[in-house]
Amino acid sequence: MGVTRRTVLKALAATGAGAIAGPAAYGYLVGRHELEVTRARVPVTGLPAALAGLRIGLLTDVHRSYWVSHDDVTRAVNALMLERPDLIVLGGDYVTYGDREYVGPSADALAPLAAPQGVFAILGNHDDDHDMPAALGRKGIQVLKDARTRLTIRREPLDLVGIRFWTKKQIDIAALTRDAAPATILLSHDPRRLSEAAALDIPLVLAGHTHGGQFFPWTWAAARVYRQFTYGLRRLGNLIVYTSSGAGTWGPPLRVGTQSEIVLIQFE
Repeated sequence: MGVTRRTVLKALAATGAGAIAGPAAYGYLVGRHELEVTRARVPVTGLPAALAGLRIGLLTDVHRSYWVSHDDVTRAVNALMLERPDLIVLGGDYVTYGDREYVGPSADALAPLAAPQGVFAILGNHDDDHDMPAALGRKGIQVLKDARTRLTIRREPLDLVGIRFWTKKQIDIAALTRDAAPATILLSHDPRRLSEAAALDIPLVLAGHTHGGQFFPWTWAAARVYRQFTYGLRRLGNLIVYTSSGAGTWGPPLRVGTQSEIVLIQFE
């Protein structure tokens, strides 16, 4: 029997659809259901001996939305609580643009978070400047909006400095960190202003926002913008930077070549 041109085109179309559908289905399963606990030992410059071994939980970019359910956020919260961190920091993007109805539900899902030294948060580019911090505050989560707070842990000071993504004017990080403790953590939604942080002898920056690129072509775009700081533990001089790929997803719950995560940072 001869093979017609129409048969060939149908076969090619089916093959192409399979080539697309296969990775897409895999990416959906990874984005929707897979969550890693990433453990990172971080050598902090000038760290007081008493703070060695301090464990910090980093949860960022949950993006509560139509695509990211209460159960999805709860899974990340429960996984982090099982690690029993000394301190928890939240890196922003608790909802997605246009999904204002999820501001309260996002805060509700995050409410069970607790740690001996407290739970602190910053705002991301998807968060508004009023309703989201108010909702988090009602759950006992302190939001740092271009602000610094000092904790005393094992009789040693630890400073947390949080900057908003949408700072109305370029916040003066030097002023925020003046007379800061040797152990200072800059919480920045995305890994930016790193050269400035390094010049100010800030030892550690914790960030998110990039999602590790989430899937192509955004993996390429993120790498173009953030280069080696797109994901993971990196160094710039004495500055240590950890950029998390985040617990949730932006848009459809799809990940290819990246992984949803919560992070446990342990000081060394």
